[in-house]
Amino acid sequence: MGAVTYAVTALDGLAFGLLLFTVAAGLSLIFGVLDILNLAHGSLYLAGAYCAYLFSDGSLAGLAAALAVGGLAGAAAGIVLAAVTRPLTRYGHLAHALATLGIAFLAADAFTTVFGGAPLPADPPDALAGSVRLGVHGYPVYRLAFIAVAAVIAIAVHLIITRTRAGALVRATVNDPAMAAATGVPTGLVQTAAVAGGAVLAVTGGVLGAPLLGPAPGVDTTVLVLSLIVVVIGGAGSIPGTLAGALLVGQVQTLGALAAPTTAPFTLCAVLLLVLTLRPRQAVRPI
Repeated sequence: MGAVTYAVTALDGLAFGLLLFTVAAGLSLIFGVLDILNLAHGSLYLAGAYCAYLFSDGSLAGLAAALAVGGLAGAAAGIVLAAVTRPLTRYGHLAHALATLGIAFLAADAFTTVFGGAPLPADPPDALAGSVRLGVHGYPVYRLAFIAVAAVIAIAVHLIITRTRAGALVRATVNDPAMAAATGVPTGLVQTAAVAGGAVLAVTGGVLGAPLLGPAPGVDTTVLVLSLIVVVIGGAGSIPGTLAGALLVGQVQTLGALAAPTTAPFTLCAVLLLVLTLRPRQAVRPI
C-alpha cells in the first residue's frame, strides 16, 4: 500500500477522532463539573443521529433544522440528567453509573420501538455529497467539511472554557465548589448549565457525525465505550487532554486496522492498559 493510502486513512482517523472529541468533550465536562459517570452519554449521540435521519432531505436547511432540534433536545436532556443525578451524589459513582445505565437502556428501547432495529441512512446534504480526488482515491467532501467544523467546535470549546466569564465560573466550580459558592457563584446553576452544554455537544456530534457513524441499535454503546476510553487516556476533566486522546484513538482505530488488521482490535486495549499502568491514580484535572 502506498503513502497516499496511508495519508487518506490518517485523514479518516482525524475525522473519526474529531467526532469522538465532540462526544467525549461533553462526557469529560459532565464528569469534571458534577463528578457524574454518565453511562447514558452514548444515547445522546444516537438521539442526534436519529435527528439527522429525520431531517435529512438533501438540503443544508435540513441539517440546520436537525442541529437546532437536536440542540434543544440535548439541552433539555442535560437539565433532566442533572436533576436526576444530583440527589445521588452522596452515594458515589456507582449510583450514578447504575442510574444513567438504566436511562441508557430505556432510551435504547425507545429508539428501537420508534425507529426499528435496522440501520437507517443519514445522507449528507446534496451540496456536500460529492468527492474530491486525493491521489488515486476519491474522498468525500462531507468528511472534509466535518473535519473543518469539528475543529472549529474544538477551538470554540477551548476558548469558552479558558477565555470567557462562563468558563471561569465553570473552572471555579470544578476546582473548589465550596469556595465558589461562598463568593457568590451560583454553583447549582453552573453545574446544570455545564451538564446541558455537555449533552448538547454529544447530540451535535450525533447530528454531524451521522453520515460517518449512522443511527442504528448498538451505536450508542460503541460511542460510549470509545468516549470513555478517550476520557481515560486524555484525563477526566481536561478538554485539551480529551482532544489529544480522541485524535489518538481515531488514528489507532483507522491506521491500526489498515496496518495490522488481525491485531487492530487489541491495539486500543494495549494503549489503554499502558495509560492505566502509567497513571493508575489519576485525579480529575482542572478543565
